[in-house]
Amino acid sequence: MSNFLIIAGVFLILVGVLLKFKFLLPGDILIKKEGFIFYFPIASSLVVSIILTLIFWIISKIK
Repeated sequence: MSNFLIIAGVFLILVGVLLKFKFLLPGDILIKKEGFIFYFPIASSLVVSIILTLIFWIISKIK
């Protein structure tokens, strides 16, 4: 359980940093109109998902 909480915390920090600096990868959708901003991080989500999958896979092999 502690490993899960650590990884979840790291994930939330990474997402916060990405949103703070508006880091956009090619494939992320950003629509800005007057009084409206829509951000859908498709590519960023895929990258974070792959990284988390690798981390969980490594942790499962260690135990």
